[in-house]
Amino acid sequence: MDIAFKNVSFTYQPNTPFEHHALNDLNFEAKSGSFVAVIGHTGSGKSTLIQHLNGLLNPTEGVVSIGGYRLVAGEKTKDIRSLREKVGVVFQYPEHQLFEETVAKDIAFGPMNFGVGQDDIQQRTREVLTAVNLPEEVLERSPFDLSGGQMRRVAIAGVLAMEPEVLVLDEPTAGLDPRGQREIMEMFYKMHQEKKLTTFLVTHSMEDALRYADHILIMNQGEIHMEGTPEEIFEDGAPLKDVQLDLPEVVQFLKAIEDRFDVKIPYRHQTIAQLAKELTAMVQGGRSNEQ
Repeated sequence: MDIAFKNVSFTYQPNTPFEHHALNDLNFEAKSGSFVAVIGHTGSGKSTLIQHLNGLLNPTEGVVSIGGYRLVAGEKTKDIRSLREKVGVVFQYPEHQLFEETVAKDIAFGPMNFGVGQDDIQQRTREVLTAVNLPEEVLERSPFDLSGGQMRRVAIAGVLAMEPEVLVLDEPTAGLDPRGQREIMEMFYKMHQEKKLTTFLVTHSMEDALRYADHILIMNQGEIHMEGTPEEIFEDGAPLKDVQLDLPEVVQFLKAIEDRFDVKIPYRHQTIAQLAKELTAMVQGGRSNEQ
């Protein structure tokens, strides 16, 4: 689904002493099937932005378009229920939203409330369990008897069972160890590609933005500070430093290599360890040629 924000502003508690302008005249477009990373410090407007994607918030000014749906300032959104069926949101610590007595019932809760038939629910349940790498044996267990990582995967499965066209990820790896973070992000990226989803990722990880996103929004004080492809955003670190953000470690490493050895190594989603091996091979190859 194509998504567009046109002159969108949002104010919390307007006309009160607690008035707060969270978004200020946002304009951007995300094409269907794109993977958008939204980055910024606390209070930059990231969470407010993504809450417009499924109508949890309506703009104070401007228009938000999600496919054929429009959220217009001052107007009640038509068919908001249908919009929320198409936009799946994975919040921070999604396992805190589990409540049913079995995993099967928790996964089925969303589709059942949107009128999906029992046969389809069972089919979807099997598919999403495979997608989140959980065995079918967990279906009759209480989600609260599972490990923390398994609980998170069950919660994610419940969102995926809705078969959304847009997937919104609000720091989905919060609280996980590095291995768990990589596994969860690789899982989401695989789904993004296979289902051709339009994906929004709110993250503090510049590495994840570089590795997975094809478009990046840098937020600051309710405005878009920078916007572009990862290559454009990470070409120059100065604009990022203006908002207290750093280049991804791997980009810093590549720039250090270029400055030190006058060698430019293209970024192909290598890890720093892989880049170190490439550099070692280049240096050793250079020495062999000199001998």
